[in-house]
Amino acid sequence: MNDEGTGLLTIGDLARATGLTVRTIRYWSDEGALPPVTRSTGGYRLYDAASVARLDLIRTLRELGLGLADVRQVLAGERTVAEVAAAHVVALDAQIRSLKVTRAVLSSVARRGSSAEETTLMNRLARLSATERRRIMEEFVEEMFHGLDTADPEIRTRMRNSAMNLPDDPTPEQVDAWVELAELVQDPEFRAQMRRAAEFNAADRGQGAPSGASMWFARRLVQLAGGAREKGIDPASPEAESVLRELLGDTDRDKVLERMLASHNPRLARYRRLLGVLKGTPVFDHEEDFGWVVAALRARTDG
Repeated sequence: MNDEGTGLLTIGDLARATGLTVRTIRYWSDEGALPPVTRSTGGYRLYDAASVARLDLIRTLRELGLGLADVRQVLAGERTVAEVAAAHVVALDAQIRSLKVTRAVLSSVARRGSSAEETTLMNRLARLSATERRRIMEEFVEEMFHGLDTADPEIRTRMRNSAMNLPDDPTPEQVDAWVELAELVQDPEFRAQMRRAAEFNAADRGQGAPSGASMWFARRLVQLAGGAREKGIDPASPEAESVLRELLGDTDRDKVLERMLASHNPRLARYRRLLGVLKGTPVFDHEEDFGWVVAALRARTDG
């Protein structure tokens, strides 16, 4: 197994000793990962015992998926195996996330029987980077609240923190939700609806109003209207009047109705439900409670 009694090994010797093909060893040698110790008088590459150990390390690193550039850096002492492994883990994580998104998109396409055009759109939107998804949401929120200095800060913060990212291992339902949500927040009509709701919120709050006051009203509405619904009180009945009075006091009811219709409609409810699917948490939108108050107001303002 050596060349002319020198103790040096040919590529054929290395192939027989390691089980690797001559072609593979020659390629790694050509790429600089396994340089020969010397050459024979006939011009053949020769290797020593250290080359066998080096070849074992190359094979191990390649089997772990490292590229030859990384292998050369390790062998040259420019980077440690641990450093290269850590970098490779990051790259593998990114590949795994991409594969999981691909799986979820394909599962959704198969389940929905999507057309070629729908499949292309789903894949494009689902593969947006986290930065691109964040940009979509930031532009949406900025358009909602631009110039509205008195808008409730808590609502503004909640909007900015809304989940717009796909989970690392999304379900087909979450892919569907993200695609629909991305289209929704970029729809001019929906953005106009949200802007109108934000304008009403800002107009209803004076300077110095405490943060979260708008949320307090919503919680109070759910409490009172929910209780009325549980008791079976009809929105048009005289009993509903006392509920409205407790909730609204002497507030102009026409204005309240206008604001509620602006901020509570099927598309906004759908928006909240889609966010819930992305977060993997149920959404209690209390649309029936808000609907009860709207019906009670309409019964009085229309008549």
